[in-house]
Amino acid sequence: MDVLALYGLLVLTTLPPLIPNSALLVTTGVLASRGEVFLPLVLLIVGGSALLGDLLMYLAARHFGEPVRAWLRRNPRRRSLLDWTSHRIQRYGLPFVIAVRFLPSGRIVGALASGVLRYPLRKYALGAAVAEATWATYSVGLGYLGTATTGRPLYAAGIGFGVSCAVAAVGAAIQWAARRRALRDPPEGGGEGGNGESPEGGDSGRGEGWGGRASSVASARLSVGAPTVQT
Repeated sequence: MDVLALYGLLVLTTLPPLIPNSALLVTTGVLASRGEVFLPLVLLIVGGSALLGDLLMYLAARHFGEPVRAWLRRNPRRRSLLDWTSHRIQRYGLPFVIAVRFLPSGRIVGALASGVLRYPLRKYALGAAVAEATWATYSVGLGYLGTATTGRPLYAAGIGFGVSCAVAAVGAAIQWAARRRALRDPPEGGGEGGNGESPEGGDSGRGEGWGGRASSVASARLSVGAPTVQT
């Protein structure tokens, strides 16, 4: 494959979300270890494309919050992910903006929730940049280091793809366990955001399980459509 075509393919498969390209990234790392592509340029293209995609999703959710919120809440799973992510952005801030990138669907729901909450652009951009740089480094680096260690590109590609799947599985397990724990926590009253109308069945009124009073207020604002400004 032509090098320029490979770089273009990396952009096309990394910029939009929900396009699985782990195998391509690992393979590109293998090529970089053999000197066929320039590793720093690959990392810049992959990380930069992913960051641009994150910022576009964030800006779309920030400027078109009501339609995005309505779309997310139309589906129970999307609604649950939005609430789960929003509460933790309110509670943990920048560290969670970085960490959510590595959870299943985290890239999308993290960007959309941050935009809907009107989380500060500079903080979001910083968190997304750190997350995407880390993701690009480990995704491409698996193929690069695997080839350098084993000397066999096919083995390196297989190991890299397996590690990527394992990371995704661990992230899914963490997310599932956290949501199960939150659902098991007994509600502590109606809360500020309940009023019997919460689509989460009263989750917005949970104190410690959702991060305290600030998280309950954030959930109420999400439900009624008012913007939440994080300073």
